[in-house]
Amino acid sequence: MRFPVALMSVSLLGATALAEGNAENGETVFRKCRTCHEIGPNAKNKVGPHLNGIIGRKAAARDGYAYSPVFKGLGEKGVVWDEATLLKYITKPNDMAPRSKMVFPGLADESERKDLLEYLKKFPE
Repeated sequence: MRFPVALMSVSLLGATALAEGNAENGETVFRKCRTCHEIGPNAKNKVGPHLNGIIGRKAAARDGYAYSPVFKGLGEKGVVWDEATLLKYITKPNDMAPRSKMVFPGLADESERKDLLEYLKKFPE
């Protein structure tokens, strides 16, 4: 009886590990974003705002960046870039913010989205 329980425990452990992203892989995924965004100690706003401290920040709240009306509207509605909202957004940005400056089509691969999220977490404000 111990073997099936141990096997099930190992299986559950593996499923948990798959649910999390990998920040190192996320750095590679971020290359798709860096045409418009910067992140890191010396990050500045470009075509898009820099992404330091994005997790937990209200939409359109980065000082010194001219947000589109669409993003300003999200901020006024109280949208906060928590993990679930960011994962939804980076899947298909136009579904959440149509007619914004963001031209990126999104990340179809779930593992890339999770990896990118882990990478973004490395850069608090």
